[in-house]
Amino acid sequence: MTDDAVEAYLDANQEARLESFLEFLRIPSVSTEPAHAADCRRAADWLADRLSAIGMDHVEASETGGHPIVYADWLGAEGAPTVVTYGHYDVQPADPLGEWTSPPFEPAVVGSRVLARGASDDKSNITIFMQAVEALLASRGRLPINLRFVFEGEEESSSLHLEPWLVANRDRLGGDVAIVSDVGFFEGNLPALTIGLRGLMYAQIDVVGPFQDVHSGVYGGAIANPVNALASIIAALKGPDGRIRIPGYYDEVVPLTEADRAAYAALPFDEDLFQAALGVPELVGEAGYSTLERKSGRPTLDVNGIWGGYQGEGSKTIIPGRAGAKVSCRLVPDQEPKAIFERLRAYVEEIAPPGVRAVVSYLGGGLPVRTSIDHPAVQAAARSLEATFGRAPLFIREGGSIPFVATFEEVLGLPVVLMGFMPPDGNFHAPNEWMDLANFEAGIRTVVRYFDELAALET
Repeated sequence: MTDDAVEAYLDANQEARLESFLEFLRIPSVSTEPAHAADCRRAADWLADRLSAIGMDHVEASETGGHPIVYADWLGAEGAPTVVTYGHYDVQPADPLGEWTSPPFEPAVVGSRVLARGASDDKSNITIFMQAVEALLASRGRLPINLRFVFEGEEESSSLHLEPWLVANRDRLGGDVAIVSDVGFFEGNLPALTIGLRGLMYAQIDVVGPFQDVHSGVYGGAIANPVNALASIIAALKGPDGRIRIPGYYDEVVPLTEADRAAYAALPFDEDLFQAALGVPELVGEAGYSTLERKSGRPTLDVNGIWGGYQGEGSKTIIPGRAGAKVSCRLVPDQEPKAIFERLRAYVEEIAPPGVRAVVSYLGGGLPVRTSIDHPAVQAAARSLEATFGRAPLFIREGGSIPFVATFEEVLGLPVVLMGFMPPDGNFHAPNEWMDLANFEAGIRTVVRYFDELAALET
């Protein structure tokens, strides 16, 4: 547990701590929508002000050409390890608004939950780390480690400017370990440390037919319909067995070992509860693999959005001039995003029906990541979680992607610990996103203990 002085500070400031979190959540920092650019800057400035107020040094909202990256450090622990901690202050769009039980940027406390866009992903983790630092500096006057914060504003829109910023600032980002806090717990809200992330390839397919929408009675039967053509393309990407049909898609996939599959099987996962929580009639996916294996250890291809033609009420008899779809692939070691994109592009062009033109555009990607359970910083994180939450954490792979984790390793040369406190069913990227306040409070105490554990390691 935390020491008496830290615990007394946390007890005395719980109400103010929650209000600060809610204030942060009220900022609609949606990075992917230009209309919210000023809100993203406001969130960056809010963070910079908070970091200065709690006692961090060299605080700045650094310009990137996009949304600012907030940097701060505290380097007063001579001889102690230096830790670079990452989080992101931007959030996903709140659509569909009609499915929220309360406005997404007017946070509501309902029982032990805070409901708001960003309540979990990732404003909770940013706040947890900041408030742990605040408690340590206020109660002890110092940190047990040297610390650098890097808070990004474009994670939900492909982190376009992060790698150039890391390269340009490499000299002031030296350290011993990086902590990426954009992760959470396992099913059932069980404490967990993430040791694997899937990579990502994101693309757009545009199918172009006539120069504009045209009358379906006058032209129907004489020209190809782009929506029909797109539907046939999408249907051809995967087979009924769940296998992706793109030639060469699995060529670089590192197969799951018997040890990997045994580790998956040992996790306390209830498929019936998982299915019931989603409200789906059955679980489906690639044949020959368990649900957990499919959702984090195997590659995928999913259509994230599709459009074309008339969408309004009533009828409008047209052949659309164009149709489109957003497609994402989750990748596993050793798949590479650009290579997967080129195979997708070539396959779509090959199978596109006559009478239309199919254009496939690359929208971004990132490499898959594996971390070592045996690294001392990972083991220190495990001890901290066990001491605070009362049970040893599970070591899990996540199906999601954090593309820049590999960049941290490559550019800064730092081992990465993936440690966060989001509940696994917190509705990230969906309506009614929420954060568990018990996770929030225990998370602060875990970070305090983790910093003490890291200080005890040999650098």
